[in-house]
Amino acid sequence: MNTIDKLFTKKSQQVLAVYITAGYPALHSLPDVIDALQDAGVDLIEVGMPFSDPMADGEVIQQSSGVALKNGMNMRLMFEQLQEIKSSVRVPLVLMGYLNPVLSFGMENFLRSAASAGVSGIILPDLPPEVYEAEYRPFFEQYGLHKIFLVTPSTSDERIVYLASLSGGFLYAVAEAGVTGAQTAHSEKRTAYLKRVRKLAGNLPVLAGFGIHNYHTFSAVCEVTHGAITGSAFIRALAHESELRGSVNDFIQRLKYQTDDSTVAK
Repeated sequence: MNTIDKLFTKKSQQVLAVYITAGYPALHSLPDVIDALQDAGVDLIEVGMPFSDPMADGEVIQQSSGVALKNGMNMRLMFEQLQEIKSSVRVPLVLMGYLNPVLSFGMENFLRSAASAGVSGIILPDLPPEVYEAEYRPFFEQYGLHKIFLVTPSTSDERIVYLASLSGGFLYAVAEAGVTGAQTAHSEKRTAYLKRVRKLAGNLPVLAGFGIHNYHTFSAVCEVTHGAITGSAFIRALAHESELRGSVNDFIQRLKYQTDDSTVAK
């Protein structure tokens, strides 16, 4: 069974996923950050593959991607680093990135390498679902990898049902229109949207992302979904702390349990 499926079999509420950028803050940070996150109690880790034009990402993640590329991170090295720590990884890993570098690497080669490195799912926001279904779905199934699709507040009901039917592991509900890193207050409109997604997704778990930056935003979306993904806020925490393991643990504990926004990394 895919490790993402195992996770949701054991835990169906308040699943915490964290986005990190491979090669940030330093070229060889990835293994240490993954280890620190799973020790801190994170349920799933989304590894961002740095790209020069991350269109769905806000300034913080764009900047981390730029730093990672300057550090020398590339897909081959990322897979090598993941391969080295494969036996010690205890949580599902999902790769998030963009289609152009994946096609340059070769789709089947990419999927084969991902599966070999212990990855369980793939998020490619700019891969059209129709293209995935017509050309690439057999390769994902061959290597046991879930393709995770995103829906947004503007996605129609019919489209949500279609994307959920193609997705494996979970459906990624973009909680706010726009790019990552937005920090807007939780609203009745957002709650209604997330309830709609969860209903239309059927038995497929739903995780909400974009705008999840503190205890209140995390706990609020968890009331209507299976969990949430945080990214930009965590990248900020890495940028401002010198002691990696301590800063990771502190951020995760405050995200999960702290009720005072003034002490949460913005």
